[in-house]
Amino acid sequence: MRAAIAKMALQDLVEGLPGKWADIQEVAEKTQAVYAELDVAKRELASMKNLG
Repeated sequence: MRAAIAKMALQDLVEGLPGKWADIQEVAEKTQAVYAELDVAKRELASMKNLG
């Protein structure tokens, strides 16, 4: 769910450019962090499936 929200935040940012240019770094960092967590969770799930 957080990844979907981050994706929507990126879309909102793009739609607001060039006016929201100052928000690019903050939104990008938050989105990257969320997707990094999602990637770790996916890897852990795949690892658990391989054990079972």
